[in-house]
Amino acid sequence: MKTREDLNPLLLLLFQVAVWLYSILAFLPSHFFGTVSQSEGGLGSEQERARRLKAQSVTGNPEGPYRAMGATKRLVSSLHPGVDTLDKVFEYASRRFPDRDCLGTREVIKEEDERQDNGKVFKKVRTRKGNKTVILGQYRWWSYAETHRAAARFGNGLAALGQKAHNNIAIFCETRAEWVIGAQACFMQNFPLVTLYSTLGGPAITHALNETEVTKIITSRELLETRLKFILLEVPRLQHIIVVDDVPTTWPGYPRGISVHNMAAVQELGTKPENVSSDGKRPAPSDIAVIMYTSGSTGIPKGVMISHSNIIAGITGMAERIPNLGENDTYIGYLPLAHVLELSAELVCVAHGCRIGYSSPQTLADQSTKIKRGSKGDTSVLQPTLMAAVPEIMDRIYKNVMSKLEEMSSPQRTLFTLAYNYKLEQLSKGHSTPLCDKLVFKKVRSLLGGKIRVLLSGGAPLSATTQRFMNVCFCCPVGQGYGLTETCGAGTISEMWDYSTGRVGGPLVCSEIKLKDWVEGGYSSTDMPNPRGEILIGGPNVTMGYYKNESKNQDFFVDDNGQRWFCTGDIGEMHPDGCLKIIDRKKDLVKLQAGEYVSLGKVESMLKNCPLIDNICAYANSDETYVIGFVVPNQKNLLLLAEQYCIRGSLEELCNNSAMEEVVLQVITEAALSAQLERFEIPRKIRLSPDPWTPETGLVTDAFKLKRQQLKSKYQDDIERMYGGK
Repeated sequence: MKTREDLNPLLLLLFQVAVWLYSILAFLPSHFFGTVSQSEGGLGSEQERARRLKAQSVTGNPEGPYRAMGATKRLVSSLHPGVDTLDKVFEYASRRFPDRDCLGTREVIKEEDERQDNGKVFKKVRTRKGNKTVILGQYRWWSYAETHRAAARFGNGLAALGQKAHNNIAIFCETRAEWVIGAQACFMQNFPLVTLYSTLGGPAITHALNETEVTKIITSRELLETRLKFILLEVPRLQHIIVVDDVPTTWPGYPRGISVHNMAAVQELGTKPENVSSDGKRPAPSDIAVIMYTSGSTGIPKGVMISHSNIIAGITGMAERIPNLGENDTYIGYLPLAHVLELSAELVCVAHGCRIGYSSPQTLADQSTKIKRGSKGDTSVLQPTLMAAVPEIMDRIYKNVMSKLEEMSSPQRTLFTLAYNYKLEQLSKGHSTPLCDKLVFKKVRSLLGGKIRVLLSGGAPLSATTQRFMNVCFCCPVGQGYGLTETCGAGTISEMWDYSTGRVGGPLVCSEIKLKDWVEGGYSSTDMPNPRGEILIGGPNVTMGYYKNESKNQDFFVDDNGQRWFCTGDIGEMHPDGCLKIIDRKKDLVKLQAGEYVSLGKVESMLKNCPLIDNICAYANSDETYVIGFVVPNQKNLLLLAEQYCIRGSLEELCNNSAMEEVVLQVITEAALSAQLERFEIPRKIRLSPDPWTPETGLVTDAFKLKRQQLKSKYQDDIERMYGGK
């Protein structure tokens, strides 16, 4: 983004005069009539709230533990009195909001192929009915009462198929309304729910199903036909597959001993009088609600055991940070429900009577890859007020808008830049900018429906550049959060009126934070000006440990007061106002041969905003003197760069072209210097990859980071080449 010094002085003067006149006119009513203006200058109280103390050390020691100011005496563990299990959360909501919309899905109006200008047929959208382009209609809604009845019937039907309380059942399905109905059914019947990412590969699925000894799995038609059916013979205990889709109703050709049922048929089974269950199977707060399989950074996936009380404590802390949360809010669900961030966010919404409309990353916006040209994306139709996002999604939005900006005329670009810089300055003073919001940023804001009031970011660090962009252009706060599956996603979330960047806020009311000295890395709670160390999270949200994996449970411990803690491996710095900043990660810190320490996660985070980069993995080891990088380039920008340097070839040919690698490396080096990376942190050599990194390749975690251990084995030859043929 340009600075003021880069802009035409005359245009800058005209803009400033216009804003000055508007500010004077907006100020006069409040001055003479005592009204509170929401124009420039109307958010002073939010600035004061942003400056106040968020947390403090309850012992007075710099290592902590630090607690939120509202929980210094006692951590909070429940939303409502007596609502101590997840089935009770949904019962509470269905009694309080019976006729309110709960879960919504867009109707498929028409399926067709999309023909391109060159005459080729483009199969654009993979729907539940096949690989077709679709035109989607409005959202169809289930009320809270209807959703509760559907879940109760499904739970009874599963019990009729032989599912017993305390016996595990798996769900392997995309994010959709049926996922939540299936989960609630299991919570009601006290069936521990084994969650699996829909993007997991065959070996990981097989491992999780066999380790948890499930006999039943809930899935979708597409995942059954493209993933699950190929590993059925490797899962000998599996007896029943429940498909959430309505068609087909018969499933020939599956191995003997395995029955395939439609969800509707199981629900129908649950309506029979002899199958209606009593309350005797209700879970206790300490019972396992979910065994959540993480993709992990190395090796096979680990199952995290999460109790009902763990999740309720976590969502209690999260809900406290979202102002005015209630039944008038609409949340858009599109992240994997098998991820703790999405599951927790949706449970927060259910507990407060919000409605949840379902989407996918491919149908989210009008410009999404699987939306037919001229049709509306999900955000345009749903117009959500709440949204959770991982940095990868926000970075993509930022790059797309910047790309569109470059295509604008010079006066349009200048106006946008003037408004952007002006609003950034006003936000730092605690002021709003309604004129700029209405005239300049309205179109950008409409990309997410135009009504977003809170964006929650988690899963990985969000760059300061992207956070400022989202604050300015989408006219809403971005609450950065920090948590792990092992802490139910709960740890910290920044307050909505805190527009500072690079921090993840103070501890939630359900958790507390300690900083443990890490001598090898040079971090200590006595560091000046702020204490630093490995982040330990304690509280009722800390989970029960890893399923059948005692060797990994050394990261959990219980203190003398009976408080459960988890050692995160992340390095944090506690600021004077009680906000945490993530500054490093033990596993990401590599000591180079010359003695410099490089944070590979920091390098990746700083370089992901480069328009030429779609994804990057930094790699180094202690036997070498420099960092190397594996880069997935942005196809459009790579082709433009190749044309500029007269380098010919397809995307794959360009990625294997040494001259192209040198040009890209030069661009990356310039971006790294602009981001103020040290010379030894900048990748000295790179390898371009034409294919996006996906979980199917076995290289990407749920947080969109490349698995370095698996990368080393997969690209050993390239690593040796970039390190001089060692």
